Amino acid sequence: MLELHNISAAYHNRYILEDISLRIRKKEFTGIIGPNGAGKTTLLKIMTGIKSPEKGQVRLNGKNINHLTKKQIAKIMAVVPQSSFIPPLFTVEDVVSMGRYPFRQFRLTDTEHDTACVDAAIEKTGIQSFRSRMICELSGGQRQEVIIARALAQTPRVFVLDEPTANLDIKHQMKILCLAAALVRDDGLAAVMVIHDLNLAARFCDRLILLHDRKIMAMGPPEKVLTPDNLEMAYDVSTRVCRNCFTNALEVVILDQPFEERFL
Repeated sequence: MLELHNISAAYHNRYILEDISLRIRKKEFTGIIGPNGAGKTTLLKIMTGIKSPEKGQVRLNGKNINHLTKKQIAKIMAVVPQSSFIPPLFTVEDVVSMGRYPFRQFRLTDTEHDTACVDAAIEKTGIQSFRSRMICELSGGQRQEVIIARALAQTPRVFVLDEPTANLDIKHQMKILCLAAALVRDDGLAAVMVIHDLNLAARFCDRLILLHDRKIMAMGPPEKVLTPDNLEMAYDVSTRVCRNCFTNALEVVILDQPFEERFL
């Protein structure tokens, strides 16, 4: 669905990513992890066509993404950004219906299919109870659910999330990641997510990509990527990795560090 070939990216002549090649496949939930400044969000911008690479090529559904219009991209790929401004006087249903924009021939005209897609997105995200409320009345977690519903209304085949659980409570974190995993499993989407929480990444993602020093340091299932050696090299912390007996997922435990003595 989405392929990156020998991608390099820079800001102000300083390279952030070098020689990145990977493939995002359908029915697979891929997590991108790495320390701050490793280039995770830059990689997502290149994947989605927001930023052009200095070298290499991105292919979406077999076509060079730079040769596609924004509407053509949006018919295949939906993006849930870190933050998104929403005019406060729109209702939830209004915002979700914005996801149908790439398919509309006339800006303010919805077909029966558009309405059905909006209804399905609202139902999948479980926000029926507040579909008529104003956006300004919602909590941060509820707003994030609305943004995800807007993305689902696009009926995408590739689902891209940039730190979707940042600043959310544990209930909303679990709800959003369970939904994303279900979309991959049941609807056959290809999903890719930038996330800082290694334990959530290990629990929900089928495959992880660890970025460090402008390169892909490790790529594969969580068991291959989340090793103490990899984490010490990438994050400069000492860890132990075990399997949680309740979730059967890997769990990363950060051990005491010398700098703790300075602050505790």
